[in-house]
Amino acid sequence: MLARNGAPDGLDRLVHQLAHTVTTSAGAVIPADVWRDDEALYLQFDLPGMDRSSIELATEGNTLTLRAERPSPVPADARAVLTERPTGQFARRLPLSDALDTAAAEAAYDNGVLTLRIPLAAHAKPRKITVSRGTPKQLTA
Repeated sequence: MLARNGAPDGLDRLVHQLAHTVTTSAGAVIPADVWRDDEALYLQFDLPGMDRSSIELATEGNTLTLRAERPSPVPADARAVLTERPTGQFARRLPLSDALDTAAAEAAYDNGVLTLRIPLAAHAKPRKITVSRGTPKQLTA
């Protein structure tokens, strides 16, 4: 969608910004894909090895926060020889647009991938305007 001046609208700017924003609280980055259609914004995060119960999603204002935890597989009484996979707590914060209805967001976790669907708010959805014959009522008053 384009704004009146021909520039990308706020939601397109948001998708671009999300693609170039990485904010995490751990050293490892939670990889994400983000796309949109005329109905919703979709986000997918790779969270392999995470238990679904450790995943938290929240919105506050115009910010989405994702938190998850992957415990170390090394028992407390063992000594690690090689540890390449990140463990511990992870968090990622992403800016959201006012054009999204975060109260209607849905999330699912399957095969290590978290998928989030946030519908567009009613005022942001494209709509067709019917062209009638004559002069609009407000213009004749």
